[in-house]
Amino acid sequence: MYWAVGFAFAFGGPLGHVIGTHGFLLQNIGDPSKTFPVMGLSDATVSAKWFFQFVFCAVSLAIVWGTTLERIKFGVYLIYGVVFSAFIYPLVSGWVFGGGWLQSNSHFGMQDFAGSTAVHLIGATGAFAALLLLGPRRGKFGADRKPRAIPGHNMPLFGLGIFILWLGWFGFNPGSTLNAVDGRFTEVLIVTQLAACAGVLGGIFTAYFKTKKIDIGMAGNGAIAALVAITAPSGYVSPWAAIPIGGVAGVIVVLGVYAIEKKLDDPVGALSAHGLAGIWGTLSCGIFTNPDLAKFNGVGKPGLVYTGSFHQLLIQGLGVLVAFSAVFSLSFATFWVIKKTYGLRVTPEEEDAGLDISEHGMYGYPEQFIPEPELIGYGALPADTKGYAGAATVTAMTTTDGATA
Repeated sequence: MYWAVGFAFAFGGPLGHVIGTHGFLLQNIGDPSKTFPVMGLSDATVSAKWFFQFVFCAVSLAIVWGTTLERIKFGVYLIYGVVFSAFIYPLVSGWVFGGGWLQSNSHFGMQDFAGSTAVHLIGATGAFAALLLLGPRRGKFGADRKPRAIPGHNMPLFGLGIFILWLGWFGFNPGSTLNAVDGRFTEVLIVTQLAACAGVLGGIFTAYFKTKKIDIGMAGNGAIAALVAITAPSGYVSPWAAIPIGGVAGVIVVLGVYAIEKKLDDPVGALSAHGLAGIWGTLSCGIFTNPDLAKFNGVGKPGLVYTGSFHQLLIQGLGVLVAFSAVFSLSFATFWVIKKTYGLRVTPEEEDAGLDISEHGMYGYPEQFIPEPELIGYGALPADTKGYAGAATVTAMTTTDGATA
């Protein structure tokens, strides 16, 4: 859908557009600098630009599913994914960094270099809408409404995932220069790296202040939140500014996770890491944008620390408010219709069994969840090990001949 219509809606229009009108199916493009004017300064091919932006769309959509783990129907992914990639994401991201009315200097001049709002806040907002209609996982809250911890299954894999994302951001932010040979790529890379390191420290110190433990999970969250926050200002700020931007993001994500968990079940902290940190990163442009870089990018004005003016900060705040309102309204309406027709949530029995077996017909972690009779000859399990305590629930999902019920 992003190939057919999404890219055109986001980028295929004159500067200041509300919705793009050219470039559908990547056909009849003509002069790319006129069809996709916000990308006109780059001589990369249209196919390369499309693929780069397609990945941004996919990343934003993936954020939505972080809040819905372990209880949502697989078909909801497909239905919402079509609406999101065809209309919701292209419409609002186009306003913010596709040359649309929020970004255009002739209107407001909102700054978002690589997507703190255009990618991350959009995804987190869609996630928030889904979460309100979906509800928490079974057992997340006790009878007293206090949250219960449901830990991840493998912290080493969590750490590996953090480093993979961290490396990926060196394509995410520097890649948004759409040019790897003019020196700007490495400048943005350095800004990104400094912010991420500061975010780790911010996350560790904040979690230690709250728990008196060095929380590896919060260290990783601090890195991701800082990378999200620096995404908007990465092409607008000097390296020194990356440190406070990333450090504050590390503080925000920890406090946000602790606060949100009291009321909402957000399994991976997406609302904090992508939502709150995305808001902070977008606002930080209004504080730290370097005058030379604002002029170089041709969008907006310098930040508060250089001008003493709140003008750009207010523009950034307006952009955040508009993006959140539009995405939340459209996403909530979409999920509401899905809930009333197809349904959002699996049955309690399917949730207890696990979506790996109930939705996909296989075990995600066989050494833990396959019933003991089926583990004969499975070398990873000691001979005297008893079956998983929840095997009876899983067995109920399996017929006598081994087929999934």
